[in-house]
Amino acid sequence: MQELIGTGVALVTPFDEKNNVDHDALTQLVEYQVENGIDYLVVLGTTGESVTLNKEEKKSVVETIKNANNGRLPLVLGVGGNDTAAVMKEMQELESDGFTAILSVSPAYNKPSQEGIYQHFKTLAEVSPLPIILYNVPGRTGSNMAVETVVRLADLEQIVAIKEAAGNLDQAMKMIQYTSKDFLVISGDDMVANAITLAGGAGVISVIGQAIAQDFSDMIRYALNGDVAESYELHYRIAGSIDMIFEEGNPAGIKALLNHMDLCSPMVRLPLVPATQDLTERLGAYWQLYQK
Repeated sequence: MQELIGTGVALVTPFDEKNNVDHDALTQLVEYQVENGIDYLVVLGTTGESVTLNKEEKKSVVETIKNANNGRLPLVLGVGGNDTAAVMKEMQELESDGFTAILSVSPAYNKPSQEGIYQHFKTLAEVSPLPIILYNVPGRTGSNMAVETVVRLADLEQIVAIKEAAGNLDQAMKMIQYTSKDFLVISGDDMVANAITLAGGAGVISVIGQAIAQDFSDMIRYALNGDVAESYELHYRIAGSIDMIFEEGNPAGIKALLNHMDLCSPMVRLPLVPATQDLTERLGAYWQLYQK
């Protein structure tokens, strides 16, 4: 899956002042990614607030992104949940044209055992019309996908990668070590994306990348090429913004920064709330300095 090597971006879903999907801003955001070196786009992920979009809105977001992208970048679609049967049904009914892969999060709230996680994804792999990227994010799901479980799943033909966001570099490196070279370990944590890529990972699915797009994607390209000094020079230039955008949760922080860039409003949907005035002002000051 060469299309998934490099920098993917987990797109936000822009909203207008009435909290409706802002399709013009979404089109503008996609164009910005294409023009600034991003390698692929992730649609309807956590950052896209997919859990607060209804079925019609999800369909319209997909269509807007497809039209704006116009086949220029590979697209990955988020399809996941904590009811295996429901996710399986969604995959079977999926209109998969135009997508390269599915990003599917480990079940949240249920807190399944490792065998439960394995059986969940094995079941999905048997029906999915597209290759699957596993998504391990214990901070949201309440359970961690152990290295051994990932190694077992990596043997399944339809499972091609993992977005690893446990914040544990040692675990990510073991996933790289014990899976085949064809299986992609993709960082799901912007702060360690450079380190994971230099350790043999396939890059990142990023949040900050949709704002600091050119430098972040260049950083990952340097890491993939083994250019350590160059990659870390960009990492340290960007690092301060990564801390800030996650201070008050995702995507409130990144939307506040994108608002300073005139790419979308800072609006999010409850139970999320927009970034505070303090964080918004600090992100604005950062952006002004960053451009100099």
